[in-house]
Amino acid sequence: MDIQEKFVNKVAASGLVTLNLEEYFHKGERLVYDIKDNLFHGLMLKEQDFRAFIKEHNWEQYQDKNIAITCSTDAIVPTWAYMLLANKMKPFANEIVFGSLETLETVLYTKAFAKIDLNNFAGERVVIKGCADLEVPVSAYVEITSLLTPIVKSIMYGEPCSTVPIYKRKD
Repeated sequence: MDIQEKFVNKVAASGLVTLNLEEYFHKGERLVYDIKDNLFHGLMLKEQDFRAFIKEHNWEQYQDKNIAITCSTDAIVPTWAYMLLANKMKPFANEIVFGSLETLETVLYTKAFAKIDLNNFAGERVVIKGCADLEVPVSAYVEITSLLTPIVKSIMYGEPCSTVPIYKRKD
């Protein structure tokens, strides 16, 4: 008997489908645009000064970037100011959100998941890989679980050799 015949890869033979969320990580650079730098005395936005900034600023520097627009101070900032920033960044940026880097990451994963053909997982036993080299936000795990629950046979979290059961369809 050949030594290869003695060992059976039970994980490979289990029929589990492993889903690695790192594969959906957008590789583009992330940055925060903090509108506080445009405020007069750190308190409020002056329209004339802001419109001058909008005309003069180098928007090309945002090429292919993923941007979270925010204001880190408790200031009076009209909604149209954020809209102007988004309008000027859009021709260059990959993604623009209002909020934190965490919000940005959530949006990037949500958009990536929207491109998945969920029919490929219909009736499958899916393991959502837990250990990651990249930091995958909890929101991504919640989103993919929500998407898969109606169509899969089961969802587990972790590694195929050591999983935590999340969902099992009652047949």
